[in-house]
Amino acid sequence: ARRFSGAGGDPVIKLQTNFGGGKTHALIALYHLAGGAGAGELPGVEEILAEHGLELPAGRPVRRAVLVGHQLQPSSASAKPDGTAVNTMWGELAWQLGGAEGYELVAASDRAGTNPGEALTDLLRVCSPCLILIDEWVAYARQLHGVTGLPAGSFDAHFSFAQALTDAARNAPEAMLVATIPASDIEVGGEGGKVALTKLENLFSRMETNWRTASTEESFEIVRRRLFGGLDSGAARQRDAVVKAFGDLYRAQAQRNEFPPGCGEGDYERRMKSAYPIHPELFDRLFGDWSELERFQRTRGVLRLMAKVIHSLWVRSDPSLLIMPATIPIDDNDVAAELIRYLDDGWRPVIETDIDGPESLPLKLDKANPTLGRYSAARRIARTVYFGSAPSQEAANKGLDDRAIKLGCVQPGEAPATFGDALRKLSDQAMHLYRDGARYWYSLQPTVTRLAQDRAQSHFSDADVDEAIRARLDGARSRTSLFAAVHACPRSPGDVPDEGSARLVVLDPTAPHDSKTDHSEALEFASRLLDERGAGARRCRNMLVFLAADKARLEDLRAAARQWLAWKSIDADRDTLNLDNFQVRQIAAKLKESDETVDQRVAETYQWVLAPNQPRDNPTGPVRWDPIRVAGSGALAERVAERLKGEEALIPEYAGTRLRLDIDLIPLWRGTHVGVDQLWDDYTQYLYLPRLTKRSVLEDAIRDGVRAATWETEGFGYADGHDGERYVGLRAYELLAAVAPSGLVVSPDAAAEQRSREQAAAGEAEPGPGAGSGAGTGPGTGVGSGAVTGPGAGAGPGTGAGPGTEAGPGRPGYPGSPSGAGGEASAGAAPAGPALPTRYYGRLKLDSNRWAKTAADVAEAIVDQLARTDGAEVSITIEVEAESPQGFDDRVQRTVTENATTLKFNTTEFEN
Repeated sequence: ARRFSGAGGDPVIKLQTNFGGGKTHALIALYHLAGGAGAGELPGVEEILAEHGLELPAGRPVRRAVLVGHQLQPSSASAKPDGTAVNTMWGELAWQLGGAEGYELVAASDRAGTNPGEALTDLLRVCSPCLILIDEWVAYARQLHGVTGLPAGSFDAHFSFAQALTDAARNAPEAMLVATIPASDIEVGGEGGKVALTKLENLFSRMETNWRTASTEESFEIVRRRLFGGLDSGAARQRDAVVKAFGDLYRAQAQRNEFPPGCGEGDYERRMKSAYPIHPELFDRLFGDWSELERFQRTRGVLRLMAKVIHSLWVRSDPSLLIMPATIPIDDNDVAAELIRYLDDGWRPVIETDIDGPESLPLKLDKANPTLGRYSAARRIARTVYFGSAPSQEAANKGLDDRAIKLGCVQPGEAPATFGDALRKLSDQAMHLYRDGARYWYSLQPTVTRLAQDRAQSHFSDADVDEAIRARLDGARSRTSLFAAVHACPRSPGDVPDEGSARLVVLDPTAPHDSKTDHSEALEFASRLLDERGAGARRCRNMLVFLAADKARLEDLRAAARQWLAWKSIDADRDTLNLDNFQVRQIAAKLKESDETVDQRVAETYQWVLAPNQPRDNPTGPVRWDPIRVAGSGALAERVAERLKGEEALIPEYAGTRLRLDIDLIPLWRGTHVGVDQLWDDYTQYLYLPRLTKRSVLEDAIRDGVRAATWETEGFGYADGHDGERYVGLRAYELLAAVAPSGLVVSPDAAAEQRSREQAAAGEAEPGPGAGSGAGTGPGTGVGSGAVTGPGAGAGPGTGAGPGTEAGPGRPGYPGSPSGAGGEASAGAAPAGPALPTRYYGRLKLDSNRWAKTAADVAEAIVDQLARTDGAEVSITIEVEAESPQGFDDRVQRTVTENATTLKFNTTEFEN
């Protein structure tokens, strides 16, 4: 009606339904709508038009052309009552719409059998409003295929006309073209018909609107009215409650992604109310997938099937809230026969073994698993997948995705995850259930799943499975910043080095941990590794941490590894198994899936960290094991390291204050000092000490304790050695550039006593007031040109101020701090002391592996101190020299030369 009045509407309509779908009835209805009768004379039409504010054209008759393919003869001309001889379909169209005058617009093309082109647009505009109905078009066009010299023109000319006609209908605002296109081979007829159908579908796909003769919802209503009586008020309230419960299920936030989009919207609730007591998903499958079958007539076939389904459910007193795909009783012989009559007879054994027979796999799964059996979840899943996939075996995109499957299964009060679990179990074991990504379907051809099951049970021993797990653990090793190494599945203590760096030992699957006992295989083997190193006792005991499998989860890991081995073996034999392309892809998908499952199970199974320790109040007592459970994602070593770091059972950074506390509490002092080597040896040995990840952590803690302003109370001193009488190179409140293995951590009391003694001795040796001292040390002392040593602020007769090192009790010996001690030089100042050096030069060869950190230390300890002197200009030269016995190849030469140029090196060259 919109189109006839020029108010929009669809210009080109395609009617495409299966055999018996009502295409001709739709054309007849449109013919009468454009026949000039008033809307009130056409039942139902007046209400529809009034609802949309439309009217049929008044005073302007709609011109109609009806072209029926099997009534037109392409081999001869058609003589019209007015004497016009028509040869082609476009000639017939023009004559029906405009008589002889209309025909003249395309006469030349009709006689020549060539496409009229733009003349069709002129024709439709002149004859508007107009309706063109073409039925059985394929039946006409197939007669032209492979034939030449016919009056109707060639096959190619005919489809050029078809394209021009669709364009003309679109360009004429009051013209409408409606054509029927068959959807089944029953109506196509031969090779020529298939080619013609393909061309028509490609042509119409550019612009057509596809009308169904009855919408799915209307079909719902037709079937429902024929199968069920009306609802009284009580039943209507029950219906509304059921629909609301389903809507709440689909809208629940936690389950929104479990179902297809749109299920929780109001439109879907209205569909459920219209289809009640049948779920819309069941109708969608019937009027979609099943109606595509050539022998399945839409309304009649649905009625036949649903009558048998409803009868069977009624006899069984089925308690389901709605009739869903999952509730179709495929185990009923009458229902199964009605389904199979449209399919291949080969489905009978598939139904009996994999879908709904008395000895079928889904029934066995439900019986074996109480969670599934509570809802008959596996059986309902199988029914849903079969009902949604059996009729579409030849479709390019086979089957149902997991959300559509749950839509056909789950009712209010049931957990979607339970049905997801049933789907996974079926997919792993069913012989005829295929999976591609998230899509599932049943097929007559067996899958390779059963072959994988057979191989998993018969081809691989328990030792094979454990060896596969060991290989997976070995391959999953990853270095971290906290563990120097990860040792997977050692067979004896000698397999784990006895070295001073933190190491993670992943125990063999034959040594799992049982959290319910204090004497697990894991604890027994870990204790042996802790005490032994092969030929003797282990020394670095505090460097080991162990990771063990959970005994309760180990069998799941072994089952997953067994499946992976089976799929791996099938993949290796795929060339000899005569598999099709999909099965090859299925093997690849299953191999990847089983591989990921093993990785996931490894992470889930290896969850117990065994970190040995001893209490400080009983350092000689038995080793204490406090298992720590780890979870999460990521590499095993990373997860363990992060968890232990959070528990402070593995320490990558340590403060000087905590080191001082350890040394005092144990105590670790050897007299008034302790050697750096000895101290690290203590930390690697004794389980009552913190577990530092590596030696540099201790060295950084020593630096921190020495440079602290509170070194006397919370830190310590550091010395290069002890000569029998005094500490050599004693430093405190000072930045250490390096901590030597032979260095000594000095107790603050001993360090302070020596410094006080040396300061007193230095004070006795200095000249009196006005003498012009060189360097001196004492509270508040200024050291520098013209400096005079004295107590307090350094002021007094002959006092001089100048740059130098401040050496008061707060910052003893910190190099390069500007002094400012003393006041302005007084009159009659003492003569100046010796001239200060004006130039510094230092050279250091760097280790190529640690040069960056050493360079940073040099910048802080040397360069920054020199730069603080007033007027000082510091220049730094970087010299890089490298030698290789094999020589540097062209790539290295090019890269280094380009980078050196970018960094503005003064000199850069390679030489022999």
